[in-house]
Amino acid sequence: MNTLNVTLSPVVSNASLWERRTAAVPRGVGSATQRFADRAENAEIWDVEGKRYIDFGGGIGVLNTGHRHPRVMAAIEAQLQRVIHTCFQVMPYEPYVELAEKLNGIVPISGPCKSIFLSTGAEAVENAVKIARVATKRPGIIAFSGGFHGRTMMGMALTGKVAPYKIGFGPFPSDVYHARFPHPYHGVSVADTLADIHHLFKSDIEPSRVAAIIVEPVQGEGGFTVAPPELMRALRAICDEHGILLIADEVQSGFARTGRFFAMEHYDVEADILTVAKSIGGGLPLSGVVGRAEIMDAPAPGGLGGTYAGNPVACAAACAVIDVIREEGIVPRAQAMGERFRAHVGALAADPANGIGEIRGLGAMVAFEIVKPGTHESDADRTKAVTSLAAELGLVLLSCGVYYNTIRVLVPITASDAIFEEGLAILARAIAETRG
Repeated sequence: MNTLNVTLSPVVSNASLWERRTAAVPRGVGSATQRFADRAENAEIWDVEGKRYIDFGGGIGVLNTGHRHPRVMAAIEAQLQRVIHTCFQVMPYEPYVELAEKLNGIVPISGPCKSIFLSTGAEAVENAVKIARVATKRPGIIAFSGGFHGRTMMGMALTGKVAPYKIGFGPFPSDVYHARFPHPYHGVSVADTLADIHHLFKSDIEPSRVAAIIVEPVQGEGGFTVAPPELMRALRAICDEHGILLIADEVQSGFARTGRFFAMEHYDVEADILTVAKSIGGGLPLSGVVGRAEIMDAPAPGGLGGTYAGNPVACAAACAVIDVIREEGIVPRAQAMGERFRAHVGALAADPANGIGEIRGLGAMVAFEIVKPGTHESDADRTKAVTSLAAELGLVLLSCGVYYNTIRVLVPITASDAIFEEGLAILARAIAETRG
C-alpha cells in the first residue's frame, strides 16, 4: 500500500513568530507587545491565534478613521486599478494635486498655501527645515525638550529626548538648539521656556541666524503635553520680531485627533509651515508639508521630492480620509471621546492608591501619568506593568513621556461607544490589578 507523504504547515503562533522575528529583525526595532496582528477592523485587532484586542494605540496615531474604513478602502481599491506608481517628478497624477488642493483649503494658515507630499513624518520634518532654511537664508533651528521629530539624523537632532532615540547615533546636524518645553506639573513655566530662548539668543545663536522654531502643539512622545496658548502667542511674537518662521509639527496631533482638524486651531496665532503624517493616509505611508505659498516656493525646482513621495494610492486614501472627517462628524466625536476619557480616568484618580497623576491633552489626544501614590514622582515600572497587563486582558495600550510614565490613548475616533467603554473598563482593571 502506498503511503501519502503529507508535509504539515507549522502552526503559526505569537511565540513562533516572535522567535522568527528575533532571529531576522534587529533588536533596535522595538515592539510594544509580542503579539502579531492578523486582521483588524475599525478599533479591533485579532492576533494570529485568534485573540481579539481593542486598539487604544491606533498604530501610534495613524488610524483616527479606524482600521480599514470602508470609504478609504474603496478609494485605495479604485486607485489600484489605475496606477500605483510613476514618481510624481517623472509623470504626475491627479490624486496628488487633488490632495494638495484639499489640504491647502483646510490648513489653519491664512492666504494662499501650497503642499508637498512625502512618505514619513520624519521626511516631512526634514523638508520643512529645508524649506525654512532656503526661504530665510538662515541655518539655525530651535526645538524643545520632550519634542519628537523623527529618527533620521535631522529628526534626532531636533528631538528633545535622548533615550532611546539618540543614544549612540551622534554626531547630529549642527545649528539645532533646545529650550525647555513648559510643563507646570513638572516645574517648568512658560516664563522658563521664554527665558531659555532668550538665553540661546545671548549664548548660542543670534536671532538673525535662526530660520525657524519648530514646536508640537501637543507633544507626542513627550507625553501629550499641551503647549499653553501664551507660549504660542509668545513664539509668534518672537518669530515676527526677528524674521523667524514658526513650524507646527502636527504629525501626531493632526486630522481631528484633538477635537479640531488641526491642533493649531485651538490657538489664536498661526504657523507659517505645518507638517502632517500618520492619520493623513488612513494607514498608508504618507506625509506632507503645507505652508504659505511664498515660503513653499522658495526651493528651486528639483530641490524637493522623493521617489515614493506622494504615492498615488496613498494620496487617494488621504482624499477619502479628509472627506470622512468632514462628513462623518469625526471632529466633534473626538471632543466627546476625550471628555468621556477624562471623566473615566478622573474617577479613578479620586482614589490616591491608583497612583494617577496629571490628566492632560486636547480632544481625543489624551493621557495621564502613573505616579507613586501621594507624590508627583514618576513610576515607570508600574506604567510598563499596566500596559503589559492591558495587552494580556485584550487592550493595546501605549506609554510615552520624558519620564516613561505616561499612558496615552490614540483609539480610533470611529470606535463605537460600546468598544470604547469596553476598553476603558480593561484600562481600569489593569490599573487596579497593578497597585502595590
